[in-house]
Amino acid sequence: MGLEKFKDRNVGIQQYKVVEHEAFPKSNAQKFARVMKRMVKGELFVGLWVTLRTMYQALFQDDMHTVKYPFEKLPISPRYRAIHEMLRLLESGHYRCIGCGLCEKICISDCIKIDTKYDENQRKEVTEYTINFGRCIFCGYCAEVCPELAIVHGGRYETSSQQRASFSIFEDMLTPIDALSSQKEYPGFGAVSPNADDNIKKTPLAY
Repeated sequence: MGLEKFKDRNVGIQQYKVVEHEAFPKSNAQKFARVMKRMVKGELFVGLWVTLRTMYQALFQDDMHTVKYPFEKLPISPRYRAIHEMLRLLESGHYRCIGCGLCEKICISDCIKIDTKYDENQRKEVTEYTINFGRCIFCGYCAEVCPELAIVHGGRYETSSQQRASFSIFEDMLTPIDALSSQKEYPGFGAVSPNADDNIKKTPLAY
């Protein structure tokens, strides 16, 4: 087909194909017959059979094609950065945060708040540490700037709650004492050295 036929604007000489269609129903009986003719077809029962067969396999043969969340969870990438975790010292079990406030200063969404005080041993301790997960954008700057690797990003991504105050509880992010042996360490300035076991035996005092 040449370009001249496309430039031809005389549509009167073009050949059109007339589509045949059934006559419009006039009575209610004819309208009902047309609805039933269009609705009840073989494809409908084929789809119903496939649905019922899949439901039977899932309920009685334990052939489930979906993940049973929250009992089953899909694996995530090891580099996935989700809810923050506060690490403890392996020697004493005390949390690593020294209250320097660098994570609060570098947070670009202004969601970290820290309150510190000095205890009876003149050691700075953190009295309040909150992260507003409603504003957090999970950029990772707080974990990168922490000199003690006290705050890291873990793999937990569920943040659902009925109250907004439970989004930033320090105890929920802190490693439990009974799970201290399974605490995952990350490479960095504050990470545990390869000869940490020998150093602990030589210096039994908790710090």
